[in-house]
Amino acid sequence: MIWELDAVSVRFGDVLAVDSASFEISSGELVVILGPSGCGKSTMLRVVAGLQQPDSGRVLIDGADSAALLPHQRSIGLMFQQHTLFPHHDVAGNVEFGLRMAGLAPAQRAQRVRDLLVLVGLGGFESRDVATLSGGEAQRVALARSLAPNPALLLLDEPFGSLDRGLRDRLTDELPQVLSEAGTTAIHVTHDHDEAFSLADRLVVMESGRILRVGPPGEVWADPRTVAVAEFLGHRNIVTRGSRLEVIRRDAATVAADGELEGIVVTSRFRGDYYDLTVDTALGELRFRVGEAVGAGDRVRLRIDPSRVARLNPRPAS
Repeated sequence: MIWELDAVSVRFGDVLAVDSASFEISSGELVVILGPSGCGKSTMLRVVAGLQQPDSGRVLIDGADSAALLPHQRSIGLMFQQHTLFPHHDVAGNVEFGLRMAGLAPAQRAQRVRDLLVLVGLGGFESRDVATLSGGEAQRVALARSLAPNPALLLLDEPFGSLDRGLRDRLTDELPQVLSEAGTTAIHVTHDHDEAFSLADRLVVMESGRILRVGPPGEVWADPRTVAVAEFLGHRNIVTRGSRLEVIRRDAATVAADGELEGIVVTSRFRGDYYDLTVDTALGELRFRVGEAVGAGDRVRLRIDPSRVARLNPRPAS
């Protein structure tokens, strides 16, 4: 099954929340939409789910316009940052909620619940009171509940945003395998760069309602194409060399006597397996990660790996 956003726009009063957004989600993919708060990520999810009608554009499912389909007819699962488990049900009751609504027999519901709880690492939790769960356990239950009806597409809206960093990282590591074993296609929304790059089969970078870049995460990182994407991803070394606007990755430099770029080390911080340098050069102050021990005040020559330099489109006229 292929889902496609075709030139979707959504306006709230004078605010253009989504501006002519287009991208595809293929069966089995985990697509991550990355962008700052308020950029239109969640609005796009609502459009896909049928909870928000676009002002223009279409959502296509296997090439057919889905405009006439109600949300419950789209075979979509939803998982949000606030998991909102039902307090009057135990863990099994929460997970089987959608199955009960679909009319599955009790024995089928019970087996599906057991299988899903094992899948999310909570085997044997069926009778647990949800009030006794930790934050991570509650999110696993919410994920199992979202997967229970076997949706064709699962939409995850900042599902780990309320968790502490360590727990978020652990669940981020687990999610792709859970989705793969469940055979579920998913769109995951986040503002967190590490989370996005850890999860994505394909990355969609958004800003101010517009899609700026779509591609495999490694490709987007190595070749952001525009200043806006480079800056949002955290690239600091955006330079002009001749007529070219370029981004030089932090891992592009090695200290070498014959290096083509000369500078003075402004700061040097040891990070365990590398030194984090700020270097004052003819191109401006640049940040690099190098393996060689150099200190603040040292004059260095740096060899730049051309495969770790990407050309950017010219800045738009102001």
